[in-house]
Amino acid sequence: MPGAHEATTVPASKAVNGNGKAKKSKPTVKAEADDDDDIPLAAATKPKRVAKKAKIEPESDEEVPKPKRKAAPRKSKVKEESDADHDSEEDGGPKKRKRSTKRAKKEESEDEVPDVPKKKRVKKEEDPEKEKIRLRKEKEKEERERKKAEKIKKEEEEAAAVFRWWEQDKKDNSQKWTTLEHQGVYFPPPYEPLPPNVKMIYDGKTVDLPPDSEEVMGFYAALLETEHAQDETFNSNFFADWLKVLGTHPPRNSIKIKAFDKCDFRPVFQYFEEEKAKKKALTTAEKKALKEERDKIEAPYAFCIIDGRKEKVGNFRIEPPGLFRGRGEHPRKGALKQRVRPEDITLNIGKDSAIPKPNMPGKWKAIQHDNTVTWLANWIENVNQSHKYVFLAAGSSLKGQSDMAKFEKARELKDYVDQIREDYTVELKSKVMAERQRATAMYFIDKLALRAGNEKGEDEADTVGCCSLRCEHVTLEPPNVIIFDFLGKDSIRYYNNPAVEGQVFKNVKIFKENKDEGDPVFDRVTTASLNKHLNNQMKGLTAKVFRTYNASITFQTLLDEQQEKLKNATFPEKMAIYNAANRQVAILCNHQRAAPKTHDQSMEKMRFKIKGLRYDRMKLRHQLVALDSKQYKKRFDKEDEEDEDSDIDDDWIEDYETQLEKVELEKAMKKFAKDNEKRAADGQEALPQEDLDTKLEGIKTHFAELAKERGTGKAKGRGDAEKVMTALQKLEEKIALQKSNMSEKDKGKEVALSTSKINYLDPRITVAWCKANDVDVRKMFSKTLMTKFPWAMEVEDDWKF
Repeated sequence: MPGAHEATTVPASKAVNGNGKAKKSKPTVKAEADDDDDIPLAAATKPKRVAKKAKIEPESDEEVPKPKRKAAPRKSKVKEESDADHDSEEDGGPKKRKRSTKRAKKEESEDEVPDVPKKKRVKKEEDPEKEKIRLRKEKEKEERERKKAEKIKKEEEEAAAVFRWWEQDKKDNSQKWTTLEHQGVYFPPPYEPLPPNVKMIYDGKTVDLPPDSEEVMGFYAALLETEHAQDETFNSNFFADWLKVLGTHPPRNSIKIKAFDKCDFRPVFQYFEEEKAKKKALTTAEKKALKEERDKIEAPYAFCIIDGRKEKVGNFRIEPPGLFRGRGEHPRKGALKQRVRPEDITLNIGKDSAIPKPNMPGKWKAIQHDNTVTWLANWIENVNQSHKYVFLAAGSSLKGQSDMAKFEKARELKDYVDQIREDYTVELKSKVMAERQRATAMYFIDKLALRAGNEKGEDEADTVGCCSLRCEHVTLEPPNVIIFDFLGKDSIRYYNNPAVEGQVFKNVKIFKENKDEGDPVFDRVTTASLNKHLNNQMKGLTAKVFRTYNASITFQTLLDEQQEKLKNATFPEKMAIYNAANRQVAILCNHQRAAPKTHDQSMEKMRFKIKGLRYDRMKLRHQLVALDSKQYKKRFDKEDEEDEDSDIDDDWIEDYETQLEKVELEKAMKKFAKDNEKRAADGQEALPQEDLDTKLEGIKTHFAELAKERGTGKAKGRGDAEKVMTALQKLEEKIALQKSNMSEKDKGKEVALSTSKINYLDPRITVAWCKANDVDVRKMFSKTLMTKFPWAMEVEDDWKF
């Protein structure tokens, strides 16, 4: 194409300065439409300047004579030729000025060579690999974006497919379903015997156990280095049950096992540890294949069809046999949980539905068609003789209806609670002892959120509630303090010393008179009689409803009291207010837990993380100084900054940067290996080693630069001041959030915050509060809770419990 060369290349001889002398400049290479990698940075970033048209004289072999007077100095303007310049000459436009012989020869030689200078051309020939890497990275980026879009679309489709049962007008609450189909329950696979060379040892001799007794022995061997194996009750119960199995399935080499302390389970324990290590060492592709295989087998059991809708089943897997662990000082811990078989299971299914076949030999215990219940299967476990059920998943319509009904019943109590409190206050002075005891128990349930409590058998943990309190659990401290000290649900200790009304203190004193420590405080009240009385005052009211009501109303009140502070609060401050209210409810409901053993380590990790963030902030501040010192002085006080980061000295920085470099290098190598594993699984070509080498070299170069900056109080000005300021602001927010999280974690180390969220706090309180205070509800609710409470997500921001 005529003029293409001139339009894209500016010869060095044409770049002139204000004095008309040749000015050195780098040749500019024409950029391809889809490849700008070779454009010099200056050319890519510097805006084009419109050159003034210079008078062009005709070409000549003679040298152009120098003018007698020097031209006035002016800024250099480089004229880029174009097709338009040639056209203007033909149309009588400005003529070209004469060029020197040297200049003309140079232009002629340039016309004979390709557009790209030789140096650049060589570089182009060496770049196909880099171009290949760039194209591959673009393709991977597109793939990631495609998968992200697919995920979002899938989530939207799932949300749209959710059965909006809360919008249905259901009149008959007793009938839970019309048609119900499911595949029963999934039994765990049969026991696989240990390899022949793996044996336990008894009194120095290896023991050859048959599969049934070997399986039970393995349950204990797997727990050899846990706290359970150090527990006397656990060991005693295990050994007693194992001896029963050994009586039916004795060792094949006739060894008699009689003493627990002569048993050596370590060879079996070591085998299990090696197997764990092998599973952990599996590649991502291998783990993925195993998961896909397992999911394929379990898929038929994971869903059921209820009234024509497909809904997820919750705990469809039957728990494998093992040793009962219990909670707290449970007298049956260590006992053998026997394998559950089809003969133990009762199925609940629609009348016209096909009866599923169990995935192990055997027949179902019974089949029923009860549409007034929501369970799909039940059985009785052998340790505590308690009933076990299979229900639909937490996010299912039946479970959701149950949850919503529970919280609506608690809200209904608002209309009755004043009258109920007035009634039991009067009965605190009743001459009928049963009424006085009932009123006192109701006072404790209402004011202290105590559970009602049930009678326990000898084989159950010694846990109590309000109605089953014994004299030993209650201590009177005049004038009006009662000290409660007992084991509540899950063997969690309840200790509280509230000041109570004078009449309540007087009543408890009367109830304890002439009684032994083991006698019940409320000997004329049972949970059943108390709930019957409550049901007379409000239909469907039980002691448990009081607990839900008090938890939710307390939470709502605490949040409302802090509303003024929320107006201009940051997100970490909002989180702190929400968590403080949640924590107070958890304390009210005695949702306690033992402080995690790793708590101190977790706190230290969080401190280190915050210090690392402060280091990042310090580096950004140094960058801001280099880019815009005025902006820095306006934004920060140097003395305050030095005081705030006084613990970040040069020695710490050196150690931190060394650790950080090591972590970054390891992370890059792991990511490279993981990406190649994934590509291999997808049948794609592996990434070349050059990719990893380039990445590692970049990391090393970056940390070498940081090492040079160390101790100087300066940093290379990267980017622009505004971007650094934005990054600083985000980092400040991140530091504040981490400090808030650390504080909350420490305060809540002995409080279980999730229990109240799941069971006692109406989720609509949280959703409305989030909407009113511009907080993403996903920051407060886990994915599990978002799935569990879809019916709560549409309330308005002014909704109140």
